[in-house]
Amino acid sequence: MSPASTGASTIVDAASFVPAADSRMTPGGPGYRRMSLALFLAGVATFALLYSTQALLPLISGDFGVAASEASWTVAAATGGLALFVLPMSALSERYGRRTVMTASLAVAVTVGLLVPFAPSLGALVVLRAVQGAALAGLPASATAYLAEEVRPKALVTAIGLFVAGNSVGGMSGRVITGWVAQEWGWRVALGVIGALAVGCAVAFRLLLPAPRHFTAGSLRPRVLARTVRDHLSDPLLRRLYAIGALFMTVFGGVYTVIGYRLTEAPFALPQGIVGSIFLVYLVGTVSASTAGRLVGRLGRRGALYLAGGTTAAGLLLSLADSLLPVLLGLVLITAGFFAGHAVASSAVGKTATTGRAQASALYQSAYYIGSSTGSTVGAMAFHSGGWAGTVGVGLLAVLGVVTITVLGTRAARRRTFAAAH
Repeated sequence: MSPASTGASTIVDAASFVPAADSRMTPGGPGYRRMSLALFLAGVATFALLYSTQALLPLISGDFGVAASEASWTVAAATGGLALFVLPMSALSERYGRRTVMTASLAVAVTVGLLVPFAPSLGALVVLRAVQGAALAGLPASATAYLAEEVRPKALVTAIGLFVAGNSVGGMSGRVITGWVAQEWGWRVALGVIGALAVGCAVAFRLLLPAPRHFTAGSLRPRVLARTVRDHLSDPLLRRLYAIGALFMTVFGGVYTVIGYRLTEAPFALPQGIVGSIFLVYLVGTVSASTAGRLVGRLGRRGALYLAGGTTAAGLLLSLADSLLPVLLGLVLITAGFFAGHAVASSAVGKTATTGRAQASALYQSAYYIGSSTGSTVGAMAFHSGGWAGTVGVGLLAVLGVVTITVLGTRAARRRTFAAAH
C-alpha cells in the first residue's frame, strides 16, 4: 500500500529530520504519554462495558431460564447498537470534534452502565445493552481519527496498537472481575462493579486527553456524508480491510461468547470465578496488539495478516481437545492472532484514508462490530446444535475468508506492480 502524503521531511543523515511545522505527537514528545494513557483508559472502559455480560451468560441463562442463543443477545445487542450508530457518531465527530464526541459517548455509556444491573427482565436488559452499545459508538472511530490527525504517520500503528491494547485490558478485566464478583454476589452486582470502574476511566480520560491541534471541522450535510462514504466503499483496499476486520471479529465474538458455557459443563465443570479468570489470556492480546507495528515492519501488512490468520486457525483447532491445558493454549493463540490482525487492519484504514478519516474508521468499526454480533449469535447457535466443534467450524470458515481476501489483495498488488513496470 502506498502511504498517503503526510508532509513528513526526508532523511538527511542518520536520523529523520522533522520540520518544526509538524507539531503532531511522536513517542517521547510532549503530550504523547498523556494521550496514550487517556485513550488506553477509553479502550478499557469501552470493552469492559461492551462485553460486560459475556462471561456472565451462563448465570443470566439460569436466572431468566433461557438458552445460550437467547442470552447471547445481551452481547449481540450491544455490539449491534455500536455497529449501527458508529457512522452517525463519526459524522458528529467531524463537526463537533473528536474529544467532544468521545467524552459525551463515555458519559452516556457509563450512565446506562449503572442502570443495567437493575434490568427486570431479559428483554429490558437487551434494550439497555443496545442503548449502551449505541452510546459507545462515538469512541472507536473518533479515537482512530484523533490519532491519525494528532500523531505522526510513523508512530500511528504503535499508537493505535496501544488503544487496541486498552480494549484487550478492558475486555479482560471486565470478564475476570465479573466472574469472581458474580460467584459471590451474583451477576447484577458484578455489572454494577463494572459500571463503577468505567466511571473512573471516563473521568481520567477527560482529564488526560490533550486538546486536538490538527482537527478541522467538517460538514453535517447528509449529501456530503453520503459522498464520503461512497468514496470509501469504492476503494478496493478499504473494502478488503473492512471485510477482514469483520471476519476476525466473527471468530473472536463466537469463541468468547460460548467458552463460558463449555467450561462450566462436563468434562471441565469449572466454577464461575475460574471461568472468568480464563479471560486473563487477553493479556496476550495486549502484547500482540501493541507490537503490531514491529510485525508490519518485518513482514509487511499482508504478511502480518497471514501470520495472524494462521495463528488464529491453529488456536481454534487446538481448542477442540477435551483437556483444559490445550484449550487454554488454543485461547492464547486465538487471542494473539485476533488482536494482531485487528491492529494491523484498523491502522491500515487510518493510513489509506486521506480524507474523511472518521467515516473511514467508522465503516471499519461498523463492519467489525457486525462481525462481533454475527459471531456471538451464530457461534451460540452452532454450539447449541453441534457443540464446541460447531463454534470452531464457524471460526475456521471466517479465518479462511481472511486468508482468501488477503491472497486477492496480494494478487491485485502484484498486478499493479507489473503494470507500473511495463
